[in-house]
Amino acid sequence: MKNVIFTIILLFNAALASDTINSDFSDEFNDKKLEVFDPLSGYNRVMTSFNDKVYIYVFDPVTRGYKTVMPEVARTGVSNFFDNLLFPIRFVNNLLQFKFENSAEELGRFLVNSTFGLLGFMDPASEELGWEAHDEDFGQTLGFYGMGSGFHIVLPILGPSNLRDTFGLVASAYVSPLNDMGDSDLKYKIPNNSEQTIYISTSNNINKNSFTLGRYQDLKKDALDLYPFLRNIYEQKREKEIKE
Repeated sequence: MKNVIFTIILLFNAALASDTINSDFSDEFNDKKLEVFDPLSGYNRVMTSFNDKVYIYVFDPVTRGYKTVMPEVARTGVSNFFDNLLFPIRFVNNLLQFKFENSAEELGRFLVNSTFGLLGFMDPASEELGWEAHDEDFGQTLGFYGMGSGFHIVLPILGPSNLRDTFGLVASAYVSPLNDMGDSDLKYKIPNNSEQTIYISTSNNINKNSFTLGRYQDLKKDALDLYPFLRNIYEQKREKEIKE
């Protein structure tokens, strides 16, 4: 039970300033009316306000301090390293969606970057060979097989999600090398306990957010009502990703 709680809260390179918030997709958002099943709207509003304060008063200041002391070249290397380690999630989900060419590129990227890229701190696969990462996750795979999004839910720290993607997060935690869930079955896991999972996840999130500081605040300026604004961005983004 402890593992499941840590998994849902801290998994997979996420915080409120996750790709959902920092994605360039927000630049395309047109605030169109979107039908979203939202029976938990009261709870979701409260959690959105909580996540917003955690980001503004805790996560953002810590990230700014980290950026001040850590050179960009070092942060880029750390980002490459974590992205390389998350290869299993991308590889498996591309396979499950029959994107075999993408799966082959993912395997090639991992082998090249893990060797010639000095354990993944460098990215010669994309810089020299043009093999870009093909981001697919278990939420997208469930959508690929026809599973609807279900009700919208805002997760603590993670931010906007829905029932389908929450199931996907648990599956991603099981496969991810950066989470100790399933470490008795999968021998490539790096953390041995939940505390190590928290440390690794937090380090990854802070480093990742250091490249997008200020984007969340800029996004908030366009929101008359923050909760439905973020909810609609999330649901439109996920719908677009599943169709691609």
